[in-house]
Amino acid sequence: QVQLVESGGGSVQAGGSLLLTCTASKYMQPYWMAWFRQAPGKEREAVAGISRSGGETYYANSVKGRFTISRNNQQNILYLQMNNLNPDDTATYYCAAGRSPPNWAPAEYYNMWGQGTQVTVSS
Repeated sequence: QVQLVESGGGSVQAGGSLLLTCTASKYMQPYWMAWFRQAPGKEREAVAGISRSGGETYYANSVKGRFTISRNNQQNILYLQMNNLNPDDTATYYCAAGRSPPNWAPAEYYNMWGQGTQVTVSS
């Protein structure tokens, strides 16, 4: 099992940016990685996913063009650059790892999760 620790959350105004990082406790390359988020009273939703090599990336329509997922397998770090944030992006953000998800989005395909980092965007 890989332990995942997120950081980089905080409070920003609409239009601002944040960089989230997720540090893995050991070799991350064998795993697909993804960012999810969950707002109060809402279901957890997939935000972005990335293949083992980083060659394939996927985004939810709501963040496409504003968020960028990337990974550094040498340093075992996953990133989520978030630009042009709006209040609808307010949520707890989680990173997740999975061996071979047939589809990048469903949370059920990821079996390792971080503890989450809070992102709050004010208008």
